[in-house]
Formats: sequence, structure tokens, C-alpha cells
Amino acid sequence: MPKTSTAGYGEQASTLVVQYESITFEDVHRDVLHLLPAPPARIVDVGAGTGRDAAALARRGHHVVAVEPTAELREAGRKLHADVDIDWLDDALPALARLRERPTRFDVIMLTAVWMHLDADERAQAMGAVDALLAGHGLVFLSLRHGPVPAGRRMFDVSAAETIALAEPYGLRSAHCSQRSGLMDRTDVHWTNLVLQR
Repeated sequence: MPKTSTAGYGEQASTLVVQYESITFEDVHRDVLHLLPAPPARIVDVGAGTGRDAAALARRGHHVVAVEPTAELREAGRKLHADVDIDWLDDALPALARLRERPTRFDVIMLTAVWMHLDADERAQAMGAVDALLAGHGLVFLSLRHGPVPAGRRMFDVSAAETIALAEPYGLRSAHCSQRSGLMDRTDVHWTNLVLQR
């Protein structure tokens, strides 16, 4: 059976919770923090994992929805960040069907270490969902992982150029694109930070 975009995350949740929470929101997003709007903005963190970023954004005064399809990570996030006002939702790319049923359009859509789990057809569908959820002046923050695929996971090599080209028909353009090394002493992994703007 083909792997799904969330393959491996439930089984490795206890390890991943420690790993995700060991790195700060500020470290992960240091290259693009200056592009975040002033609070209170409406932000959705898609593939929120343990809620590390959602919690940090809520503490900054933003209204945050955390979308996480893996039950084990979602429940860990609810417990870890119970003191913060986060609206948790069980939903998934590429369709984000439950989120799209809501009337809210978002000033910021966060896609941190998520996009490369989708195959080419799913990425095309997902960009349409992102467009439908984005407010007229909105920003999309993506981080794209490059390097060996961990055992049990499903990932694809996705470039910034392809992502920008996929976004252009929706009136989205690149506002920032940079490269950085991994944060966990992985010399074989690097990341692209990309911000798309309406």
C-alpha cells in the first residue's frame, strides 16, 4: 500500500514530540519573522505537529488555528500548550475540507515542513486550497526540506521554483526565498524558506 503524506508520524510521535519541542519557533523561522504581520492577525498553522509554532504565535497575540491530521501529535499539542488559546482542528492537505467549511480567511498560512509530503497532484490541489483560505493581503510561509527521506516517511524533492510557479496563477508571488542548514546537526539536510504574498 502506498504511503500517505502523514506516514510514520503517529508511530514515532513520542520521539517527535521531544524533537519538535526542543527547537524554538524563533530559531526555526528566524529568517522570515520580520514578515509576520502585527498582532492580532488570523493565522492557520497547517501540519502544526505539537503546536510549538501555533503556541508561539498565540502568545504574540495572534488568533491561531492549528491543523494537525495525526491524532497522537494533535493530542500531545493540546496537553503541552493547554495554557494558550489555540483552536485545534483535525484536517489535512491537500483539500483542507473541514477548514474550508469555515468562513474565516487567513492573513497568514504556515506550512512548515509540510509541502514536501505531497506528491505533484496533491501539491496542485493544495495550492488551490491555500488560495481559497488566504485573505486578500495574505502571506504563505513555507519551509521545504531537502535531503534523505527518514525511514517510514513519504517525501518528495520540491523546489522553490516549482512552488512559486504553482502559486503564480493564483496571484501569489515570492516575497522571500532563502536557504539554510538543518537545525539538528544534520549536515545532509537543508531547508528552503519561502514566503508567498498576494
